[in-house]
Amino acid sequence: MAVERTEPPFRLDERTMLEAWLEYHRATLELKCEGLSVEQLREQSVPPSSLSLLGLVRHMAEVERAWFRRTLADEDVGYIYVSDDDEDADFDDVPTANPDEAFATWRAECDHARENAAVVDSLDTVGKRARRNGDVSLRWIYVHMIEEYARHNGHADLLRERIDGATGD
Repeated sequence: MAVERTEPPFRLDERTMLEAWLEYHRATLELKCEGLSVEQLREQSVPPSSLSLLGLVRHMAEVERAWFRRTLADEDVGYIYVSDDDEDADFDDVPTANPDEAFATWRAECDHARENAAVVDSLDTVGKRARRNGDVSLRWIYVHMIEEYARHNGHADLLRERIDGATGD
């Protein structure tokens, strides 16, 4: 299945613009992984880093869950891959990780995120669970998620180029 990525229009209302850019970056991560073998998805960058494309997918599943389910909706859901004993398991445990499971989990977390955000009327609405530094608005969550994906998609660019020479945005 080919990944569809749509460039956001130049003029939209604020919420639609934020949602469009978040979807754009979600699709970008998937594009960076498209067409690679299990071994290529698991391939780690350079020691001592455990960064890999599969690790990025697993990490972003955790991030989607943290912000849209635990913070925004106050759902009582635990971690998917990481634990108190291993905060980096999303990256570190990829040599035995199943890519099909990781992508299905990430896509499911993106779906949960869309559903939880859709029932919030205003970007100014704060999440039901405060973070360490206080309340967090849906606007802040969207901006943070765009930043998080953009940063990690930069990593994905470099990983993909190292794996098979593919470049592009």
